[in-house]
Amino acid sequence: MQTLHAEKLTKRYGRRAALLDCDLAVPSGHIVGLVGPNGAGKSTLLKLACGLIRPTSGTLEVLGSVGFVAQDTPVYASFSVADHLRMGDWLNPAWDAALAERRVAEVGLDPAQKAGRLSGGQRAQLALTLAAAKRPDLLILDEPAAALDPLARDAFLRSLVGFVRELGAGAVLSSHLLGDIAQVCDYLIVLGAGRVQVAGPVRQLLADHRPATLEELVLDYMSRAVAR
Repeated sequence: MQTLHAEKLTKRYGRRAALLDCDLAVPSGHIVGLVGPNGAGKSTLLKLACGLIRPTSGTLEVLGSVGFVAQDTPVYASFSVADHLRMGDWLNPAWDAALAERRVAEVGLDPAQKAGRLSGGQRAQLALTLAAAKRPDLLILDEPAAALDPLARDAFLRSLVGFVRELGAGAVLSSHLLGDIAQVCDYLIVLGAGRVQVAGPVRQLLADHRPATLEELVLDYMSRAVAR
């Protein structure tokens, strides 16, 4: 069974190709790291996977339902934490209220606190809780921890791993922070110039490119994309 399956996936914005003839076959049960330089097509791929935009050509299939956390971890500033949970319950038939309330308590969020007064790390934790409480088959996260300090980022990543284990879900994490990818991801996709440069289990890729580190492996494939 596959989390993501793409064949000749192409997305154009006018004359510019954000993705071009991409093939992917990502098996389920992984936390997938999606990396690449700015303009490589990462956000476009994630938006396609969430159904927010349509491909120009080709196909993309996603296993089951999706929970999405965007880069700016959007929440409603005037809503309290509890308001967000009530809204999630109202909008999502599969909403797991017990999971949401427990995770809010575990990360120390005050249900009465307005979201606009939360720290960046707290907003990220709230956005992740809202996505996970839908009980999706796949969590998709677009640079959710980029603006967080190291402690908040580490807490966010630990929460992500905990949700994946509890839900039995897969996850795709886009990040420029290769240390974050190395910390939690066991499958890697490198995009460059709108194409898939390499995709596979992290251990296998590192074994095939000894003695390269993950960072060296990614930078090597990025430089190859630029050189083409």
